[in-house]
Amino acid sequence: MDSMLDKLAENEFISVCVGNPRLIKKDHWRSYVDYEISLHTNSMCFRKKTSTVRRRYKEFVWLRNSLEKNALIIEIPKLPPWNPFFSLRNMGCVLQRMEGMQEFLESVLHTPLLLSDSRLHLFLQSDLSVMKIERCALGRSRYTVAEAIQRTGTSCVSLLEEKRSGGFDCESLSSGLGGSIDGSSQGSPHSFLESSDREPELCSGLSGSLCTLTDNS
Repeated sequence: MDSMLDKLAENEFISVCVGNPRLIKKDHWRSYVDYEISLHTNSMCFRKKTSTVRRRYKEFVWLRNSLEKNALIIEIPKLPPWNPFFSLRNMGCVLQRMEGMQEFLESVLHTPLLLSDSRLHLFLQSDLSVMKIERCALGRSRYTVAEAIQRTGTSCVSLLEEKRSGGFDCESLSSGLGGSIDGSSQGSPHSFLESSDREPELCSGLSGSLCTLTDNS
């Protein structure tokens, strides 16, 4: 029996990929980038074996803070630091942040103690806002954690399939617009590559300091 359990543990995998950055223009003055998170696993810890959601940087910050509060005995992996000079027009900045957020999630998912946190599962496999995630995790919503995850769309972009077959580089950018946006992130979505040449228009009439959009979004 023990050998069977050991064999199952050896074959267990959790793959996560952060990619497909997308520019969301809420209005002329406010824009941010969200990122696609694709998860593929055979772990019994996860209700869905494949899932895709979209999250922005400040939601990653919220997740890390939440994990830190609930796991006092371990050190939580680091996120890319807040950068006052982060610019949506700078593809290098976007790629660097994307890589850092992927490394963060990979470290979190390989920390067994953190896999029991329902906030992590809702972050990765539901389209709830962070406020609704918090309420659901505390049992203050009309739906359970399982229901919130199950009601989220089941379509999964082939990021991880390509990654596992060696045909996808998570550092690359794609123009795909898969995934869903939470109600708190409504705006005009564009793929990052499609929108990058429009940034001068977005910043027209603004001072140089305002054109550099900060990364706490």
